[in-house]
Amino acid sequence: MPTAKKYFALEGSERAPLKDAREIGPADPKEMVDVTLRLQSKAGKKPVVDPEEYKKPVRQRKLLSRAEFEKKHGADAESMAQVEKFARDHKLLVKEKSAARRTVVLSGTVAAVSEAFGVQLKTYQYPGGKYRGRTGAVQLPAELKGHVEGVFGLDNRPQAEPHFRRRQGRGGVHAAGVNVSYTPLQVAQFYDYPANVDGTGECIALIELGGGYTAADLSAYWKQLGLTKTPTVSAVGVGGGSNQPTGNANGPDGEVMLDIEVAGAIANGAKIVAYFAENTDAGFLNAITTAAHDSTNHPSIISISWGGPESSWTQLAMTSMDEAFQAAAAMGVTVTVAAGDNGSTDGVSDGQSHVDFPASSPNVLACGGTQLVGSNGEITSEVVWNEQANGEGATGGGVSVVFPLPSWQSGASVPPSANPGGKVGRGVPDVAGDADPTTGYVTRVDGKPDVIGGTSAVAPLWAGLVALINQSVGQPVGFVNALLYQAGDPSGDFNDITLGNNGAYAARPGWDACTGLGSPVGSKIAGIFGQGGSGD
Repeated sequence: MPTAKKYFALEGSERAPLKDAREIGPADPKEMVDVTLRLQSKAGKKPVVDPEEYKKPVRQRKLLSRAEFEKKHGADAESMAQVEKFARDHKLLVKEKSAARRTVVLSGTVAAVSEAFGVQLKTYQYPGGKYRGRTGAVQLPAELKGHVEGVFGLDNRPQAEPHFRRRQGRGGVHAAGVNVSYTPLQVAQFYDYPANVDGTGECIALIELGGGYTAADLSAYWKQLGLTKTPTVSAVGVGGGSNQPTGNANGPDGEVMLDIEVAGAIANGAKIVAYFAENTDAGFLNAITTAAHDSTNHPSIISISWGGPESSWTQLAMTSMDEAFQAAAAMGVTVTVAAGDNGSTDGVSDGQSHVDFPASSPNVLACGGTQLVGSNGEITSEVVWNEQANGEGATGGGVSVVFPLPSWQSGASVPPSANPGGKVGRGVPDVAGDADPTTGYVTRVDGKPDVIGGTSAVAPLWAGLVALINQSVGQPVGFVNALLYQAGDPSGDFNDITLGNNGAYAARPGWDACTGLGSPVGSKIAGIFGQGGSGD
């Protein structure tokens, strides 16, 4: 173990075992481990872009190209050199490095990385299987202070869950009197999405932490929808991730296919690129930074349908991912994120309310869920999605205990947290869309038709809308929250959801912690960003 004089504890890196996990022995000392180091920006901690920029009309904003971002806010050469020296000193391989992503990936045995980072890696058994874990903080040598801000991957517990819900096969009609399904095209029609554009020239990045898709399934699905033009779909492997369908529709394949099929049906002229990474904090972070800084595919939107309660993350992981979202915004990339499917508790059984991360990042568009009933292209009823009594889940939403209230949300009357102390923080979600599996989406997964809901559907639903708007405007609209809240209620830009609750929080006129500003009126949302509305 390193001495206190030479090493320091990396604040915010502390880990505790998963709930119900038990230590069953040391990790195999010969097992190979990839460790991701997040380096400090050469610009330090000052904001990448003045937040006031995002309140300006899209065409007046001063944003950065990917090359400009790397030059101004990438990792400093000295920091990279210090990390490479550290690797040599500890017999670790520099497997990957990127100044733009402020990332160096080191590889070594459990024995080597344990010594290098002052941790004891153990094997833990928990109800879902086994993982390699640690407790306490990561240790770093003094010479890396001011150079390295985060260390990820030593612990490979599953970090996030997909936020999709397959309709349960009980048959019959639910208590709410609803049991219908729609294609993504029908949902887009209900929400008045622009009809004269198809996302041509745009690239939607999908972050996937498992599962996969097949070209045959997608071809059959596009044919089923009657698409004459179909999106280009490709996969990018990040770290140890790859497009690997499991053949199990209940597993992550359902998430991957839902994401592709919803985004691709709505923006059928766009490129869809799925970034596959391992389901760890390191994998999740690397997938986001890889997509944001991808100068080959140039994504203009990133859609994320995975997450977990804020309490399940280290502070460092949330800080690093939030900084990655800040970088995306600075480069004109919109990030849409599912708000979760377990109501106001976010599935945590401690009697408290919780919000899901990364939806709670103030640099993403958090997407909540509704139950939508419509016919002949018109909405007849839309309420908060809450079918927990029937086992079909409920929209996530609430008040962050990690992130403060953003300035652009200050006029939204975000309530105090339902938890003791009543803290006011970042309110979740920002917007909503159809998510209830009883009013779910017609999909195709692993060769079979399916009906799927969850806020996982809402993130790509909004990603598709942003792709259409980008094409209309002629440039990426980037970070959208400030202008959406500025447009506000009662502009008619949203379908205001005023009925229902997600547990601790109830719907109300205007913004609420169940459905945010509401579900979209697509043509009006387009107007905000330069199509004849306040953003022109």
